[in-house]
Amino acid sequence: MAATKLDGAGAAKMAALEEALSYLQKIHGIVELWALAVTKKQNTSMFGMQLRRTATPLVGMLKPMYGTLADHVSGMILLATRGGNDGSRVRSLREGVGALRQAIDVQQKKVKEPHSVEITISDE
Repeated sequence: MAATKLDGAGAAKMAALEEALSYLQKIHGIVELWALAVTKKQNTSMFGMQLRRTATPLVGMLKPMYGTLADHVSGMILLATRGGNDGSRVRSLREGVGALRQAIDVQQKKVKEPHSVEITISDE
């Protein structure tokens, strides 16, 4: 019986992408809390800085291997910390979270293709 596993480089890349997904979940939570505050007409001044503090380590982690993903996160940070209408910022950040999640999924599939190694499992 044959199965596949990732080689060392593939495992490192996959670990970075899985950690990026956990950061993305935190960012998504902040964006949704921001959206809730906007709909309730509450103070939203803290959410931009909170998103920046959460997303900055993600940029540093993604930059060596996935520069385009890091640039996308940097764009989201700029969008969150600039002035403007909160409703449009939240809408754009939601789109950014969705696009980043999709890009990470694509990268995970791209890592699996060249870094898969077949292993044999005995049926004993």
